[in-house]
Amino acid sequence: MPVPWFLLSLALGRSPVVVSLERLMEPQDTAHCSLGLSCHLWDGDVLCLPGSIESAPGPVLVPTRLQTELVLRCPQETDCALCVRVVVHLAVHGHWEEPEEAGKSDSELQGPRNASLQAQVVLSFQAYPIARCALLEVQVPADLVQPGQSVGSAVFDCFEAGLGAEVRIWSYTKPRYQKELNVTQQLPALPWLNVSTDGDNVLLILDVSKEQKFGFLLYWDQAQGPLKSLLYKNLTGPQNITLNHTDLVPCLCIQLWSQEPDSVRTSFCPFKKDPRAHRNLWHMARLRVQSSGSWLLDTPCSLRTEVALCWQAPDQSPCQPLVPPMPQKNVTMNRPFEFPLVKEHPNLCVQVSSWEKVELQECLWADSLGPFKDDMLLVEMKTDLNDTSVCALEPSGCTPLPSVASTRAARLGEQLLLDFRTHQCMQLWNDDDLGSLWACPMDKYIHKRWVLVWLACLLLAAALFFFLLLKKDRRKAAPRARPALLLHSADGAYYERLVGALASALSQMPLRVAVDLWSRRELTAHGALAWFHQQRRRTLQEDGVVILLFSPAAVAQCQQWLQLQTVEPGPHDALAAWLSCVLPDFLQGQATGRYVGVYFDGLLHPDTVPALFRVAPLFSLPSQLPAFLDALQGSSSQSPGRPADRAERVAQALLSALDSCT
Repeated sequence: MPVPWFLLSLALGRSPVVVSLERLMEPQDTAHCSLGLSCHLWDGDVLCLPGSIESAPGPVLVPTRLQTELVLRCPQETDCALCVRVVVHLAVHGHWEEPEEAGKSDSELQGPRNASLQAQVVLSFQAYPIARCALLEVQVPADLVQPGQSVGSAVFDCFEAGLGAEVRIWSYTKPRYQKELNVTQQLPALPWLNVSTDGDNVLLILDVSKEQKFGFLLYWDQAQGPLKSLLYKNLTGPQNITLNHTDLVPCLCIQLWSQEPDSVRTSFCPFKKDPRAHRNLWHMARLRVQSSGSWLLDTPCSLRTEVALCWQAPDQSPCQPLVPPMPQKNVTMNRPFEFPLVKEHPNLCVQVSSWEKVELQECLWADSLGPFKDDMLLVEMKTDLNDTSVCALEPSGCTPLPSVASTRAARLGEQLLLDFRTHQCMQLWNDDDLGSLWACPMDKYIHKRWVLVWLACLLLAAALFFFLLLKKDRRKAAPRARPALLLHSADGAYYERLVGALASALSQMPLRVAVDLWSRRELTAHGALAWFHQQRRRTLQEDGVVILLFSPAAVAQCQQWLQLQTVEPGPHDALAAWLSCVLPDFLQGQATGRYVGVYFDGLLHPDTVPALFRVAPLFSLPSQLPAFLDALQGSSSQSPGRPADRAERVAQALLSALDSCT
């Protein structure tokens, strides 16, 4: 491709003066060889068919090394193209075969060894989208034929390539006696063609000299019609041009030229393989229906796509391709296409696919005919015996009618066939060879089913209402037990047995008793202080009662606090932990109605209990057990059985434990 000289100077050096590339004035390819060899270049390109490796019958000429060099092919002074010169180094491979007949003379043996060698050398060139193969005939005189020795080189001028292209070159002989040689080279690119990402923007960096004046054009390279210009500027020196990433499409191209008379414009399309550009292209693509009954695909770039009709059900399931398949066709952008001979229906849609992936779907009659209809599409297909078969198009496939399947169409198979035979369905498409498509309304079947659904819902609601009434009555008949937190001191194993007996006896009443003896695992996991705080807060929030069981150890700890004005609970000091929880309520006057104090007969005198805690009712057990139980019950709770019976059961449990303790 001819490139303006100032662009080549930008790619290969800052100033044309320092560019030292050799200029070739010949417009055609040429070849020449080093001293002693003769070369001939075949006219035109040849087929690139390396073939398989063959055994050499004797010494043969083979390529041993490839070199490339950049040159300029300039048919005119200011109109040059970047070109790749290829140098092939050649050597003699193989040896003469030993004579099998001893009777041959020396002249007969030396005859083949005094002959020249000739080879056909193929040069294969690839630089997307260009692929070429050139053939050189090289002849070596007999005096240079020495097995294993280099004989010289052949030079080919030249393979043209674009700036920034990746060039691959192979070399082999015909026939081929060894593996091909190959070399890959990246040609220099224009410095301004530097694309970088800055957040949601794309930067085009034009890095040219400060005094260089050039024109810049951003456009869509459309297959039909003239190019569509998006941005045109006359610029000087280095520039940064910002593009939004949503503006990228594969056919977005850049054109650059020198602001000199008759300058050649060079175009580049850097986003052809950019995934963002292809995603944006499908977001911009639109299907449009024209009044003439045709449609067109409106996109800025050419697309290789297929378009087909499909049937969209109201439940938003995937659009089903029509059966038998409607003819698919390749689409050219912005060119109208006629619809197949189908009647308009809101459920008929058009799918645009690329590489077997649905990229775009439009239900073209949805705006004019309203929302999707709950119609069943029946497919009537011709058979070999001049008969027809009918199936219903569903997400699972085309269900034959009648059918024993469990699909919706199978359950209504007889009714659908009756509607089809009595012409209650609308024919959408007909082909004498393939069959027909029919749309059958399902509204009447839906109404019948909704009546049954409403009856079932009413029965379910009545059953649920009756269940809630029964549950409410049961809650009234069985009131919830009142929570009670039992706090005590650790006065030895016997005393813990007495505490456990009291907690078990109280649990037989409508009380939910919490005591640390029954929650040792939680106490160890969370710590005594945290556990007592949590239990106290939960008990009081549920209108429960906290029972303080005083013992000599508990009284002594309380006296210590009243004297020292401090309590420092340790990790295993449960009594100190619960004292720190309850003391604030007594100090702030919030203990009345929430706390009850008790002690066991014979273990403690009531006068030893600190006066601070005597604001709460204080009972001696088991002598004052009935009054204690009444205080625990409160005014809002009632339990079955007589109070005397309850007191007797609790007293019996306490007396046996108290006897063992004392």
